[in-house]
Order: sequence, then structure tokens, then C-alpha cells
Amino acid sequence: MKKILVTGGAGNVGGALVEKLVQDKSNYVVIVDDLSTGFISKLPSAEFDNWKFIKADVNDYREISSIMLAYNFHYVFHFAAVVGVQRTQENPVSVLNDISGIKHILNLSKNSSVEHIYYSSSSEVYGEPVELPQHEHRTPLNSRVPYAVVKNVGESFLKSYQQEFGLSYTIFRFFNTYGPNQSTDFVVSKFLAQALKNQDITIYGDGSQTRTFTYIDDNIDTCLAIMNKKLLVNDVINIGSDKLMTVLDLANLVIKISNSQSKIIHLLPLKEGDMTRRQPDNSKMKEILGRDLITVEEGIKQMMVNKKYLQSIGL
Repeated sequence: MKKILVTGGAGNVGGALVEKLVQDKSNYVVIVDDLSTGFISKLPSAEFDNWKFIKADVNDYREISSIMLAYNFHYVFHFAAVVGVQRTQENPVSVLNDISGIKHILNLSKNSSVEHIYYSSSSEVYGEPVELPQHEHRTPLNSRVPYAVVKNVGESFLKSYQQEFGLSYTIFRFFNTYGPNQSTDFVVSKFLAQALKNQDITIYGDGSQTRTFTYIDDNIDTCLAIMNKKLLVNDVINIGSDKLMTVLDLANLVIKISNSQSKIIHLLPLKEGDMTRRQPDNSKMKEILGRDLITVEEGIKQMMVNKKYLQSIGL
């Protein structure tokens, strides 16, 4: 049996990952989350008995060490982090504290049964792009906001621990990922919740910022294929759609699909961290998936019929 630790496993991506992992009876999954932004409702169904949830803070060495010493984990998915542009701007010290969690995970893994660490990085590490699409090894990492700096530092820690201690890793640079587990702090879920309630849809700035939006199933299927097939060892991969869309176009699309009466309201732009452009070179992801990615239209439609999502927004 493979013993797998997932930190941040009660969050959007972490929760979806765990949901897929427990469907394989050869996996035993320990989910760690401090519930600062995660929710118990995102944990797997009780019908599965191959998982355990432990409320703990990975940035507290005593808490995470007691867990890692109690289990002989084979794989670690380190997804715990303070996330969200606005939240990370408002809590920059909390963001910097996440460096402690990265160090704890690595120090506890390097001389243990852990065979491989999968690390949740971010498209934010690229900052304002000097080229599009953004390639894993050619595009410079030049963002200066705390969240992106911490993710970049985390990547450097992984590379250093591999070089010195032989600890294998894979870095996932996630671009905008949405799905039924996502809280309304994030753009697709927020817009859809507002539209389904016929409330005003609020956009920071003029909405000309371009993004690519990745449905959660594409994200998780890629991550699991990498683990199960032992791909991209000591390497990095962009995980995201390459189809560009402005935030304003997204809002209009959500209104159209949901047949909403919502109006679009423009707010003042965020002070920093709201990059004007993002687009990954996702050729590695496409090769691994071996299929077309789910379109934004289809992803939104899937969210609209998902009971868990509708309950989470009070519908």
C-alpha cells in the first residue's frame, strides 16, 4: 500500500486530488490542513476508509513532525499555502511563514521513507511575462510579490535538497484552476456565484487582464499521471490551459451560460499582484493527458449542476 501525505488537502486543488487518490484502494492518504482556508466539506466521502484527516499546521514543526514520524510515507504532495492574490497581499507575513512549512517537509522527508515530493508552485513565479507562452525553463522568474517569492524559494529548496540529499521532486506550476471545490475568493467561482444569484459581477480594473482557466479534472489527471507513471522526476511542469481569455470576457461568458440578469461593475485595480497577462507553454501537460482540455464553457456548465458547489454558495 502506498502511504501518501497531502498537505492543504482540504483546499480546492488538494481536496480534488485527495478525492481521486482515495478511489484507488492501494493508496492510504493522510490529509493535513489547518482549515485556515480549507473546509471539512472538501474531504472525501465516508464511503472510503483509506484516508485520515488531521488538523495541523505544517509551519509548526512539532505538529507536522509528529505526523510524519507516525507514518512511513512514500509520497508527499505539499499543497499547503496561503493562497489568493488579495489574501496574500493583506497577509504578507503569513505568506512568508510558509517557507517554514517547506523546510519542515523537506527536512522530515530527506532521511525517511519518502521517495518523492510533489510541490504546488504557481504561475505567479513568472511575474509580468517577458514572453508568451511562458516556458518552464526559458521564461525568467521575476515576480516580486511575497506569494510568488515564497513559491520560487520553495522551488529552490527542492532543487537544493535533491542535489545534496538525493530527495526526488516534481514541481507543479499551477495556472488558474477552477472547479466545484473552489471558494468564491477566486474569479470563476465568484463570478458564477454572483451570476446565479443575479448579483452584480465585480471586476478589478477594466477587465482587460488575460488569463487561462483550467478545469480541476485536467489539473488532477495530469498530477496523478505524473505520479503513477513516474514522469518528470526532478523537473518542473506548467499545469494550465493555454487558451487566453480576458477577465471581462469571462464575466460575459458566465452571464450568458447562466442566463443571468447580473450587471458588470468595475472596481479600482488591485495595487499589485494582478498580473496583466498569463499563458503557459503547456506542451508537457498536453502530451501527458493525451486528450483535449476541458473548455471554459464546459467547465462552467459542470459547476452549475454540481450539488456540492451549489450548496457551498447557498443555492
